[in-house]
Amino acid sequence: MTELKEMDGGFTYLEIINDTACAEIALQGAHIFHFARNGENPILWLSDESDFEYGTAIRGGVPICWPSFGMNNPKLPQHGFARTCLWEFIEAKDVDSSTTEVRFLLKDSEVSREMWNNKFELELKVTVSDELIIELTTVNTDKKSFQITQALHSYFHISHIDAVFIEGLETKPYLDALTGIISHQEDNIFFDKEIDRVYQEVNKNILLKDINRTIELAHVGSLSSVIWNPWIEKAKRMSAMNDEAYKEFVCIETANAYADFKVLEPGESHTLKVSIFSYN
Repeated sequence: MTELKEMDGGFTYLEIINDTACAEIALQGAHIFHFARNGENPILWLSDESDFEYGTAIRGGVPICWPSFGMNNPKLPQHGFARTCLWEFIEAKDVDSSTTEVRFLLKDSEVSREMWNNKFELELKVTVSDELIIELTTVNTDKKSFQITQALHSYFHISHIDAVFIEGLETKPYLDALTGIISHQEDNIFFDKEIDRVYQEVNKNILLKDINRTIELAHVGSLSSVIWNPWIEKAKRMSAMNDEAYKEFVCIETANAYADFKVLEPGESHTLKVSIFSYN
């Protein structure tokens, strides 16, 4: 079952419920802000203080960073404009009683071309089942090439920051966004300070290991991944986040970032895809 709903203030979102899982996706940003399998804790983290107001990015879930990740294009807002644009809901399809597919579309406009003068079509396909599959496809509908960086900025709900670690990025080079230094990962990633890193040459699944479950990410169309937790001091400065929120989530972002940028010629397309599933 899929149903368009409104929050107080008119903020519109799509609710998806099937025999396996439930999800909620805002039309602003095509932003998945809830996903949970039936009878289980949510896989995605959402801030208790997150704003659901048009023009303000949601804190948590899976923001879409596009056509720029971070602040590498000074003409664009941080992480681009897709996450605060109103997308068109195209269709919902029940593949079977346990699997639902939904599609959203964003096209260039006068407003987008003032910030980023390119013509495009951006489609998000989300599959809700015992796993969450997210596919972001960029099509260059212009007569000239353009370059993008992008990320599916996934916030994952965890038991406690002290209880988790990440496998799958051992030996990989990364850019430390806090220092600007390029290093290599030696072992698993543990969290005892602020971490903001763009990993490169990512060629296998990433595992977020928690006390009672493992969240696994399988990616296609991506050789980079961003690992982020703001830790204590930055969490205090961030909007729509309480001071203790850093203990509740870890971001593992499937990306085309830093050296993994994409150049699309006229008529070309690129799909960034991640499959997210969990097990005990």
